[in-house]
Amino acid sequence: MSDLYFANDLFGELDRLQRRMTSLSRAFPSSLRSSRAGAFPPINIGVTDESIEIVAFAPGLNASKLDISIDKGLLTIAGEREATPAPTGEGVRQYAQERFKGSFRRVIELPPQADPDNVQARYVDGCLRVCVGKRETSRPRSVTVQ
Repeated sequence: MSDLYFANDLFGELDRLQRRMTSLSRAFPSSLRSSRAGAFPPINIGVTDESIEIVAFAPGLNASKLDISIDKGLLTIAGEREATPAPTGEGVRQYAQERFKGSFRRVIELPPQADPDNVQARYVDGCLRVCVGKRETSRPRSVTVQ
């Protein structure tokens, strides 16, 4: 039977078409802020009045091998995660490995009010915290009515 066959229930067919289109588009990120499932490292992004806070969850990395840069409003986090030694012992054979190994790169689009000259990064307990300050002109302020 053809995929173009329409049953009596037109709304059911439209729903089926929408589900199919959604499943096809899941493979592609909708913007620089989103990414495919399983991207490494997973990140959380938040804002305060003074800064944009990015937390990358990346245990087992060497902090000196992380490369963080900002260029044209894009924050890039890059590095490499070493392979963990396989279990050893008599009769032990590894048959599954889910831990990511190898080089990685995440690019995050920053809002226009981000100040690339005011960036701090710390790697503690497997979490990379990047704090990007906001420009002075973009901070909220109170205005007195006269």
